[in-house]
Amino acid sequence: MTDLRVAVLGVGVMGADHVARLNSRISGARAAVVNDYVTEKAEQIAATIPGCRAVVDPLDAIADPDVDAVVLATPGPTHEKQLLACLEHAKPVLCEKPLTTDVETSLAVVKREAELGKRLIQVGFMRRFDHEYAQLKALLDGGELGRPLVLHCAHRNPAVPPTFDSAMVVRDSLVHEVDVTRFLFDEEIASIQIIKPAANPGAPQGLADPQIAIMRTTSGKHVDVELFVTTGVAYEVRTEVVAEKGSATIGLDVGLIRKSAPGHWGGEIAPGFRERFGQAYDTEFQRWVDAVNAGVNLDGPGAWDGYAAAAVCEAGVESLNSGLPVEVKMVDRASIDGA
Repeated sequence: MTDLRVAVLGVGVMGADHVARLNSRISGARAAVVNDYVTEKAEQIAATIPGCRAVVDPLDAIADPDVDAVVLATPGPTHEKQLLACLEHAKPVLCEKPLTTDVETSLAVVKREAELGKRLIQVGFMRRFDHEYAQLKALLDGGELGRPLVLHCAHRNPAVPPTFDSAMVVRDSLVHEVDVTRFLFDEEIASIQIIKPAANPGAPQGLADPQIAIMRTTSGKHVDVELFVTTGVAYEVRTEVVAEKGSATIGLDVGLIRKSAPGHWGGEIAPGFRERFGQAYDTEFQRWVDAVNAGVNLDGPGAWDGYAAAAVCEAGVESLNSGLPVEVKMVDRASIDGA
């Protein structure tokens, strides 16, 4: 079997990591084409990889006959057009979140894929592939803790770009906890409320940070999330499930616990998301490549999961502006053939 020839669209920090991943840590695939709106950047990366070339137009890269599958690490506003092109050319695609930037276009992508009768889109919610999240999911599914009741989460970044606004805390950060909730509980989120505590004095002016998200699932499970993206400390993601027969927590960075004088206790905290979830990205990509090579095309969250996350985040932004709980509005999945 020849290696899967992958086009990577968008070779910024995330996309460049994915190119390196495909060519050094993933078997059965290689980066054959790269594209970026900064042409020079794509050309520089292509020049370092044997058999790889830069293509200026992203749609030309998708249509290229020497491309078998596509990775989208491009900005969210470009995803709709690029995803529809992948569907038009029947090419499997791993799309970094978001699926698209609004509910209407996400639903349009879901419907278009359903019309084809073939699933081609996987969405890059990498936490599902993290060892700790996988262990927590297996524990819940095994029933040892009984019925899960409450989910407590913390999502902390040391810093964000100057362009990061209050709505992006919901759309770019909370979106991961939205998918984690759906993954762990196997049900949809029915409502969401965003609460704005006193702002961090160190946050950029106008950025509501931290934020607290309170979500309720369709069966009534409670989820709360602390979102704090300008801590100035490190990258921390914690998740605790409280169930009828006990609780379980992940994300404590307990690989090494150190106790030292005078009374210090602790270990190292991951400096960024790439360090914390590097294994998850590697596992995600290997399983996706294996699925595409097997003709299954995806092994993980699909277009519907991207649409569901977009619907929750849209309600979250509405609540951010009003301060009130907002009902999540979604179409009935059964009404979309093949969803």
